[in-house]
Amino acid sequence: MNMRSVTRSRPGRLIAAVVLTVTVATPLVVTNAASAAATLTVTQALAAQDGRTATVTGWIIGQPTATNTVLTSGYTADTAIAIADQAGETSTARMLYVQVTAAWRSGFGLLSNPSLRGRQVTATGTLTAYFSHGGLKDPTAMSLGGGTTPSPSPSPTPSGTTSPSAYYAAATGKTGPALRSALHTIIKVQTKLSYDQVWEALKDTDQDPANPANVVLLYSGRSQSKTTNGGGVDDWNREHVWAKSHGDFGTATGPGTDVHHLRPEDVSVNSARGNKDFDTGGSAVAQAPGCYTDADSFEPRDAVKGDVARMILYMAIRYEGDDGWPDLEPNDSVANGGAPRLGRLTKLLAWHEQDPPDAFEQRRNQRIYERWQGNRNPFVDHPEWARAIWG
Repeated sequence: MNMRSVTRSRPGRLIAAVVLTVTVATPLVVTNAASAAATLTVTQALAAQDGRTATVTGWIIGQPTATNTVLTSGYTADTAIAIADQAGETSTARMLYVQVTAAWRSGFGLLSNPSLRGRQVTATGTLTAYFSHGGLKDPTAMSLGGGTTPSPSPSPTPSGTTSPSAYYAAATGKTGPALRSALHTIIKVQTKLSYDQVWEALKDTDQDPANPANVVLLYSGRSQSKTTNGGGVDDWNREHVWAKSHGDFGTATGPGTDVHHLRPEDVSVNSARGNKDFDTGGSAVAQAPGCYTDADSFEPRDAVKGDVARMILYMAIRYEGDDGWPDLEPNDSVANGGAPRLGRLTKLLAWHEQDPPDAFEQRRNQRIYERWQGNRNPFVDHPEWARAIWG
């Protein structure tokens, strides 16, 4: 097989694909009557190349260009992707070649979206040969993650628009605990990223609208080259807005890699914030104009106070203690230590109302939904829900 891969020089980035030993299960033969109802693995789809319509979930490996050739870098077109049951698969015999038609190219083509490599995707279409290889053609639905796929559209929802009403249908008309429960059920359905993948996600979600080669740092407000990420002086790194020690979830896949609360920030400023709760007051923070800190709290600059609040509120709804992670909850304390709590809630709610979602935050929410995790921050889409839950 002819595959090319990229080795990136800076710390924390994805390295060339590693050959994994894969035990292939005996293919499951699915009848035509059942094929539309069940989501198939790639192994099952390769065993069912009979023209049936099916939904298949797999990991994006690269761009197929011939029967036994898949590019993992230097992509040449947006017209096809190869998927597999294992994210590190290197054998084309265990890959399904998926045709990417015009309706889906802006969102799923690798030439336009090289960062999709290594992401999970679900596609519905016809199981038939493509490039003289096991394939799925003429997709009628494609989505990131392993859930139900949406109807096609010519292009993704434009940045800055509200979310599709269907996404929040189960929460409509609810308030208090009922609203909280409904939102948790909706947003916990997501693709989970590795901590390495977070680097690439942040380069997309926090891209400077005035300079696509840069990201905007959360607290500093500085526009900085995407390539200067790492742990050195003046580099930017991955700031956990919900401090990972508050609940001790670290950087393992889950809350520690959830991009809805991870943001680019200057290494020194990230260190100054540390694991402090949020409140007003203190001394000015070097390299972060408008930010203040004292022994137990950190105050972000005015332009992102609401952003910070909405990230904290998102984490409280997303992580309710029912999926192996701690039950995260904001409170009115600034002395929470290692407890899964973060304050100060009254201040966060005030910041949420003083600094409503702007175009940058709305675009960020949309990119996470479309390209990375497949879920949304409800308090960006519906700011009124914060008071409906917390009063």
